[in-house]
Amino acid sequence: MEYAVAVERFLGSAGLSAASQRIYRIALTTWAWLLVDRESPVGAARRGAPAPVVPLGLLDNATAPARLAAGFTAREAAVGARTANRELAILRSALAWWRAREWVVTDPTAGIRRRAATASGVEPLSDDQARAVLRLRAPLREQALWHAVYDSGGGIERILTLDVPDLDPSGRRTHPRVPGDPLHWRPTTGNLLALLAAGRPSGPLFLTGRRAPAGTPARDRCVVTGRGRLSYRRAAELFTAATQGLDTAGRGWTLRQLRRG
Repeated sequence: MEYAVAVERFLGSAGLSAASQRIYRIALTTWAWLLVDRESPVGAARRGAPAPVVPLGLLDNATAPARLAAGFTAREAAVGARTANRELAILRSALAWWRAREWVVTDPTAGIRRRAATASGVEPLSDDQARAVLRLRAPLREQALWHAVYDSGGGIERILTLDVPDLDPSGRRTHPRVPGDPLHWRPTTGNLLALLAAGRPSGPLFLTGRRAPAGTPARDRCVVTGRGRLSYRRAAELFTAATQGLDTAGRGWTLRQLRRG
């Protein structure tokens, strides 16, 4: 059975309200992208994105536990422990229903442990720590993203959904026509973003390092380079890896800690 079909059958039997069905569908679609180790849509695009076409039986594949565990870690870094735990609970509810019908045999989430969620949330980096991050030797894309996150204080998913025409170089902000409150940044960040967008009149501002897979929506693909939009998951992984040497615990920090406000 195809994964998306199994999702709809589960939702149709769960007795959920329309609003709850929408939340469950978004979460289960995100898990499908993580299951096939592909970058899921981010921001507003995530809410209406279809699941990748994969068989439900892939959940029984030997690679599924590791992929879902890595995805859960990335989701926690992106949205926090509470939301990640809720999405894990949604997947487990669906798995229990599918297993009862023998559509799935194993539980690939068995080894995933819920994360502790604290009332205070993630402790932001100090000014000295943030400055140390911004002094790191890193590729242009990472430098531009980190500066934009720190300067603007905007939602990271929103920053990753920016397209090249969304920039207003003269005002050092997002273009006034872009929905929502404008994001502002300092001259250094503006210069980095301009360099990142150079030669590209349209398409995603932050791109992956490889060509987009077949089936990637046009809005998430650069017509000049053929590369796809950078996902939160990949951006978070790169940031944590880059900051391991700065973190006294050796674990590395999260992008959410870099964001101010």
